[in-house]
Amino acid sequence: MLAGLASLAGLAISIYLTVVHYSTIPLACPASAVVNCEQVLSSRYAVIGGSALPTSAAGIVWFAIAAGLVLLRRRRALLAWSSIGLVTALFLVYIEIVQLGAVCIWCTAAHAMVLLIFLIALPRPEGDRVSS
Repeated sequence: MLAGLASLAGLAISIYLTVVHYSTIPLACPASAVVNCEQVLSSRYAVIGGSALPTSAAGIVWFAIAAGLVLLRRRRALLAWSSIGLVTALFLVYIEIVQLGAVCIWCTAAHAMVLLIFLIALPRPEGDRVSS
């Protein structure tokens, strides 16, 4: 259930960022030296392969598939899918911190949802149950 909620939260964030990308809606994000969504989302890394398609659109697809895997109770597939998402999120965090020197709190929230889904999908050892 928690993985489903994290998928929906990530989906909502990705939809919001995609809508902002294609509209004139102002981005709700503070701008300081380090936290600066505008700097991150207007960089060349904010779109897929130099196209006009924002990376947040890929987030919509990723979180929708994650939600579907949760609904279908496909734990192994969710682990594989969330592993791909985690590697991607770590790469994007690297881009934000090292290449851009700025962090987007919306992106960070989406990355946190990916991490949460990955952690939930991890297998649990059988002997790890708490007995009463």
